[in-house]
Amino acid sequence: MESRDTVLLELRPEIPSALVFDNMSSEERFQNETLRPVAKLQNELLIEVFRNYVRKHKNVFYDLSIEKRLDYIENAIHKDMKFRNSLKGIIIGQFTIEEYTTYIENSSALNKRMMNIVKERLKSNVQLLEYAFAH
Repeated sequence: MESRDTVLLELRPEIPSALVFDNMSSEERFQNETLRPVAKLQNELLIEVFRNYVRKHKNVFYDLSIEKRLDYIENAIHKDMKFRNSLKGIIIGQFTIEEYTTYIENSSALNKRMMNIVKERLKSNVQLLEYAFAH
């Protein structure tokens, strides 16, 4: 039987633009090697979790202009700690043991990078976050 870590790594999509160089900071390296592929893998789940968040907040998101929707995504991730922690769990749950060990050494800086990636994923998928798609 394959190990959990092996299976997790095999599931991840490759991101050609997520380059890694020797002179990168450890945070940037972790972002490109781990956070970005995991966020891409979890993209559909992240969108569904956000749709559920919108439903729980009376669907006001759907009445907003595109600009306000982007602000709404930003505010939801920055101000709603319960939602933010849920998003973090979706990403962290896909870490290998070694990645988790690296993550806990500098979780504050990596959380910031993680949430920025998730936020950008949701924003870039804002067209999928239409009311018609939510049902």
